Amino acid sequence: MDYFGVNVFNESVMRERLPKNAFKSLKNTINKGLPLDPAVAEIVANAMKDWAIEKGATHFTHWFQPMTGATAEKHESFISPTTEGKVLMEFSGRELIKGEPDASSFPSGGLRATFEARGYTAWDCTSPAFLKEEGGVVTLCIPTAFCSYTGEALDKKTPLLRSMEALSKQAIRVLRLFGNETSSNVKSNVGPEQEYFLLDRKFFEKRLDLVLTGRTLFGAMSPKGQELGDHYCGSIKERVVAFMKEVNIELWKLGILAKTQHNELAPAQFELAPIYTSANIATDHNQLIMDILKKVAIRHGLVCLLHEKPFAGVNGSGKHNNWSLGTDDGLNLLEPGKTPHENAQFLTFLSAVVKAVDVYAELLRVSVENPGNEHRLGAHEAPPAIISIFLGDQLSDIFEQLANGGLKSSKQGGSITVGVNTLPTLAKDSTDRNRTSPFAFTGNKFEFRMVPSSLSVSGPNVVINTIVAETLSQIADRLEQAEDFDTELQLLLKEIALNHKRIIFDGNGYGEEWVQESRKRGLPHIKSMVEAVPHLISEKTIQVFSKHKVLSEKELHSRYEILMEQYIKNINIEAQTMIYMTKRQIIPAGIKYVSNLAASINSVKNASADAVVSTQEAILIETSKTLASLKEKLNQLEMATDEAKSIEEIYEKGVCYHDRVFMAMKALRIEADTLETIVDEELWPLPTYAQMLFML
Repeated sequence: MDYFGVNVFNESVMRERLPKNAFKSLKNTINKGLPLDPAVAEIVANAMKDWAIEKGATHFTHWFQPMTGATAEKHESFISPTTEGKVLMEFSGRELIKGEPDASSFPSGGLRATFEARGYTAWDCTSPAFLKEEGGVVTLCIPTAFCSYTGEALDKKTPLLRSMEALSKQAIRVLRLFGNETSSNVKSNVGPEQEYFLLDRKFFEKRLDLVLTGRTLFGAMSPKGQELGDHYCGSIKERVVAFMKEVNIELWKLGILAKTQHNELAPAQFELAPIYTSANIATDHNQLIMDILKKVAIRHGLVCLLHEKPFAGVNGSGKHNNWSLGTDDGLNLLEPGKTPHENAQFLTFLSAVVKAVDVYAELLRVSVENPGNEHRLGAHEAPPAIISIFLGDQLSDIFEQLANGGLKSSKQGGSITVGVNTLPTLAKDSTDRNRTSPFAFTGNKFEFRMVPSSLSVSGPNVVINTIVAETLSQIADRLEQAEDFDTELQLLLKEIALNHKRIIFDGNGYGEEWVQESRKRGLPHIKSMVEAVPHLISEKTIQVFSKHKVLSEKELHSRYEILMEQYIKNINIEAQTMIYMTKRQIIPAGIKYVSNLAASINSVKNASADAVVSTQEAILIETSKTLASLKEKLNQLEMATDEAKSIEEIYEKGVCYHDRVFMAMKALRIEADTLETIVDEELWPLPTYAQMLFML
């Protein structure tokens, strides 16, 4: 309580430091979307500067989120020269509202030429400014959007804010039809859970693959992995508890509502979950969470890995994106109530989500794409690559009734008998949880479980907001023209249930039966990033984003280019790293082992120890064959990489990296990991899985 939010220029600080009229005007801008008065911006800038300087800041930065997926900042000092050779500490409204970082080196996907350097940052007053404390230096960070000289979005924030406006506009239309005249704004609220790995820094620094790519490109499985389940929610090691304590302090200072922490299933894997907040602030907070996890880990002699699959053979990391809809006066529009079949408003919003997910399943699949997530989706440790919705018994039954002509009953929650006399009977929720479902309803929200651990949550929420805005728009268009609202609503809900119930699946998403069943239902099964990304520029995608003014066709094509480039560059870096490590570390270790073994055989032969010689010769033959196969697979990877580099067209290049280079990498790894199980541990140049996962 003493330090929560101390580094945030939040509402209480503004109320204390701003004149009443200025505070009221700014609140109207934040809550109602009214234009920002330049005079108010000047007052806010001065108050923000004084507050930051009192806290020790000498510089400010426009903190933004370019298409790299990380955050960016350019620091400017508050100092301004005087005629007497002194300086003043100044910060104007113009500096608060607008910045001009060099945009030429950020990914733009063809939106601008390399020589076009101008880009602009614009203050996002809906997300509070904050102070970053790093190495004893305090910097005022102002959350901003980032756009090009010609107005296109070059960042993750701008489309998110646009999508939130689109969603609010259409949701309010529907609420008015239900007689709600009090709510003036609807927000998507998000709570992204964050999974991550920790390992000792000394192991990390000896693994070039981890340093350059964030994941182990080589590594034989440890004799023990996660099969005992003894790490999951187990006692947290003291070293990790100390790390978590400092992480929480840093997050709480920034007003980030870090709530839950625990051991995850894989050894050395952990999770942190915050309390909900609006989608744009949740996105900002999640970027800060990832940054703080990495920085605090270093202070504790650890390294935080956010890659989706840093270790083969154990579960990777995701980021469950919990999404809900709430009004400015406190209504959760996805709250079923006691009898969901009677709650027409809830069923309307629920139906809008179901329809959106079915119609735009391919777009949702694209929204969670990065190279690391391909190792998780469909691997029986994360949701399958087939989009479906889990509603639970009660709501699935209601949808079936709707499809069949109308509602007559509702399965009640009932109770769960624990089976131990000393424990109470628990009230049963109307829905269980399904960990294999990509998009699961969990009581009063949806949990989008496919999001990768290192990805900004902006992209997935931009898509969810936009596609739900579209289905709400279609619902509002129809009901606004209805002569009899109740009759038309019943007919509309029936049509949605009948046409889109194929997306509802409450069973085991890991089973092969679901793959077969999904084909029968006509659901898309997109297995790779390269296969998914073209859906970003499909006619259907362009139409929905353009209609709601979230992303233009030009902006969508730029993101297509950026995603393809990211995939190509990422796989190429991994391939080059594998080639380097194989040539410089793994093959030399194998040769040294073979040489030592050959020398030992000669020595033993002189001693006439035939049984020992026979054993050593068998190991020598096995190792030599593995080395020869390793060299062959290395040659194949080099040829595949050269072939991919020679291709000009970006999609064909991406396909080659997926079909040829990535497959060659997997083949090379098999031989290298086999060699690791043979070579003397003292000669092996890389820390092993057992060391990295269990020596924490």
